[in-house]
Amino acid sequence: MENSPARRLGPALAIALGMMATAWILGSAFKNRNAAEDSIQVTGLGSADFIADLVVWNATFDRRSMDLKSAYASIDQDREVFKQYLISKGVKPEQIVFSAISTEEVYEYFYNNNGGQSRTFIGYELRQTVTVESQEVDKVEVISREATELINQGLELRSESPEYYFTGLAELKVDLISKATEDARLRAENIAKSGKGRLGKLKSARMGVFQITAQNSSEDFSWGGTFNVSDKRKRASITVRLEYALN
Repeated sequence: MENSPARRLGPALAIALGMMATAWILGSAFKNRNAAEDSIQVTGLGSADFIADLVVWNATFDRRSMDLKSAYASIDQDREVFKQYLISKGVKPEQIVFSAISTEEVYEYFYNNNGGQSRTFIGYELRQTVTVESQEVDKVEVISREATELINQGLELRSESPEYYFTGLAELKVDLISKATEDARLRAENIAKSGKGRLGKLKSARMGVFQITAQNSSEDFSWGGTFNVSDKRKRASITVRLEYALN
């Protein structure tokens, strides 16, 4: 019973089936590898230099007083002085936006002889921000540098650096995608030609990150995308990754 033909056939059959399975797996792997080798992946770049056509400038002024009513009166006067100054420089009234006035109670802190902390009320501090948004970039740029002369008129003014934007960004992005796609296609054709092959159908396309940096700068790129607003002269770029079949 132990040496019957059926009993002896079991191990041999298992070995044969195992060899067949191994051969099938290796064959599939070879087939898939060849399928991967029958395609080519390339990355194309599209870039363009441009100059911002929209500027946003913020400045803040504040007043401090022991009396809240007089503090409001002073900051109202400062706001009117600032507004008339901007208008005299050619800024249109509709381009000027004042924020709501923020109010804060200010205290001076000190330690007493027992080591405890005490505070003394030293007044109300009122703060207001003005935002100028204009497509007259050069004009606002000059005003932002010269506005500190209002300090001579008694305004406690803090001028921020202008921020620069581009209103045609949507159209520019479409154009860059087209340039990057064409660049990738030409790269793929050159690679295929050098390998004695011929470019086939497009299998997949993926768009990379859209970047805006300053022109002629060493500004770092970011995986999440860089959006420079501190420079008037900018460079926009985008990458496109294409995969083609090879014939």
